[in-house]
Amino acid sequence: MKLTARSGSLVAAALLSASNLASATEMPSAEQMWEIIQQQQREIEALKAGQKSNAEKVEATAEKVEATAEVLESTADAGQGGHPAAGSRWVENTQVGGYGEMHYNNLDSKDEIDFHRFVLFFGHQFSDRLRFFSELELEHAESGDGSNGAVELEQAYIEYDITQNHQARAGLFLVPVGIINPTHEPPTFYGVERNPVEKNIIPTTWWVGGAGLSGEVAPGWSYDLSIHEGLDTSASSNYTVRKGRQKTSQADANDLASTARIKWTGAAGIELAASVQYQQDMTQSNDPNAGKAWLYEAHADIRRGPFGLRALYAMWDLDGSGPESVGADKQEGFYVEPSYRITQEWGVFARYNQWDNQAGDSSFKSEKKQFNAGVNFWPHPDVVLKADVQQQDNEGGNKNDNGFNLGVGYQF
Repeated sequence: MKLTARSGSLVAAALLSASNLASATEMPSAEQMWEIIQQQQREIEALKAGQKSNAEKVEATAEKVEATAEVLESTADAGQGGHPAAGSRWVENTQVGGYGEMHYNNLDSKDEIDFHRFVLFFGHQFSDRLRFFSELELEHAESGDGSNGAVELEQAYIEYDITQNHQARAGLFLVPVGIINPTHEPPTFYGVERNPVEKNIIPTTWWVGGAGLSGEVAPGWSYDLSIHEGLDTSASSNYTVRKGRQKTSQADANDLASTARIKWTGAAGIELAASVQYQQDMTQSNDPNAGKAWLYEAHADIRRGPFGLRALYAMWDLDGSGPESVGADKQEGFYVEPSYRITQEWGVFARYNQWDNQAGDSSFKSEKKQFNAGVNFWPHPDVVLKADVQQQDNEGGNKNDNGFNLGVGYQF
């Protein structure tokens, strides 16, 4: 019989115990000692067998875990079209973001608190050249029958890189016109509410279903070209362009529109851009007294050190005796907004706005003027607190709407 080191130690322990007992009792015989040794050996063999069994169980469990991981990965790959990269890295290739803003308006027209917008972004990179982007918005905190809000899909399009500098897109996207329409997250602009010129003339936020091209033609020079659903205005709304947005909800596509934009960003902190849009019939052929519609827009967005300046002009030119009869054949507006960033956290601004949706006939006293001034505080680059005062001087029967606004906004 072979005794291991552990066996020897156990034997020694047994002998020591026996010797200690010898002082009180008689020493065991040789036969008794041999029986003790045999018992200890059987216990040792049992311990060895148990250790081997546990080791085998651990190894078997590890093999099962590895096999399960392989099955899960294979399943994910199959769900992504059988491409291992797409299946195993879908989390890395999917982006989630969003923005939101809550306002307190203390004006002649209202005194209210409103969570104006809650927006979520979802994007996915299918490959190096193909991607998806979307934007889902809840307005005024609730939607449904009798509620003030709505759930709206503002963007959902596929974009493909034709070359390194040129892209194609198809789906639902923002019309490339103005400053606020393409970029309107709260931390990116001054003032609690979006400026009334881009809201009522462009009209922001304006999204459409269609297809387009964009890209860079030279260093600092970029372009956008798109064909998409057009407006559907009517005499009942005095051909107001904002009320003609179809929002890609069973949109009448009898008369499509086309938009083109050229933009220059060749110097740091400077954006100069101009857009033009054309539509054959802005009533979708439903009104024989209305016809072609042209939109012209130009703007400058300049930031040099702490100084900032935004200026924009937009005008609609509508054909037909219908728009002309109510002065809506010309709808135009402009604003100028200087600003100053006192520190990284604090900034102040002033803005003069002037717009008219019935500017075609001077007999309609419809021109509106509004002055805003206020402050933005950014505790974080993606979080902003805002306050501003507003003063209006409107013509005709348009009531002035004076007071102040407070807001909080974020993006991520």
